Amino acid sequence: MTETLNFDVTTVAESRINQFDPNNITFGSLFTDHMLVADYINGEWQTPKILPFGDISYNPALAVLHYGQAIFEGMKAFKNDNDEVLMFRPQDNWKRFNISAERMCMAQVPEEIFIGGLEELLRLDAAWVPKGEDNSLYLRPFMISTDVYLGVRPSQSYRFMIIMSPAGKYYSTPPKVKVETEFIRAAPGGVGYAKCAGNYAASLYPAKLAQEQGYTQLLWTDAIEHKYFEESGTMNVMFVIDGKLVTPAVSSTILKGVTRDSLVKLAQSMGVEVEERRVSVEEVISGIGNGTVTEVFGAGTAVVVSPFAAIGYEGEDYVLPAITEQSLSTRLKNALNDIRTGKVEDTFGWVWKVNA
Repeated sequence: MTETLNFDVTTVAESRINQFDPNNITFGSLFTDHMLVADYINGEWQTPKILPFGDISYNPALAVLHYGQAIFEGMKAFKNDNDEVLMFRPQDNWKRFNISAERMCMAQVPEEIFIGGLEELLRLDAAWVPKGEDNSLYLRPFMISTDVYLGVRPSQSYRFMIIMSPAGKYYSTPPKVKVETEFIRAAPGGVGYAKCAGNYAASLYPAKLAQEQGYTQLLWTDAIEHKYFEESGTMNVMFVIDGKLVTPAVSSTILKGVTRDSLVKLAQSMGVEVEERRVSVEEVISGIGNGTVTEVFGAGTAVVVSPFAAIGYEGEDYVLPAITEQSLSTRLKNALNDIRTGKVEDTFGWVWKVNA
């Protein structure tokens, strides 16, 4: 459990929840009533504040606007049948957040601010957590550098914030993805393992080019040879090859996904053999042709499990078999959702109940 911390709380005069239709959710477009703000000044975290969600003002010389010290996490909260609010593996996100902070030379965020802040917000805005298949409340902790100074140096002040947004299904249809062999997402020795803003900014142009060619997203390959798969869009990528679950091993160029790790452990608990290793483009493309590769899917907090319809490579689309209820990706997604929503016993210790 986290240490108890006092929050300076200002609640909204009137909730905006009447704007929320749980049957019509667009990802990332509507935000809950409250947000958390905590400032790091003179080497110390100030008392965190919970405020009505709203705009923030900034100085045009703010360090983050020029040098990009910005990191974030993506998490979800759910409701069980008793209307209790559940978070999924928040301590893993907190630990990864601070790994990103270290790589970007930023302040470490204490657990009592990160997880304690999430709990406090979720208690206030519990009514915003939707029920229903594929529905959740998306949680976005993030931190930016706030020095007002144009010199290139690590900022000496930071702002940590949490905002929350109702979320439904991310993709309405299975994505068609393109193997990227020109641009790269990350290079050895870089920041690929950190969840920093610049990684996502750099991916937008290659993704735009792929979308202009009719693809939904990219399959990123390694920076050296463009022969081995690393990630897909903003997701980890997984393959079913000869009945085994195969996924690239995490490294300095691959984000250590919480959903990825959960699916690996779930597959192992089902008796499915798991391999974490290099996966070549040639192996997958030839495997689709000869039937040894039966599923390819993305895994991440926003998408959960997203099977791909086809993979584009060197001007040709390789169509994957249709996903069924017996497909491994379906079974893994259902098992994960059952744990996250409290429908089955959590034998892994992943679920964190928010006390009312």
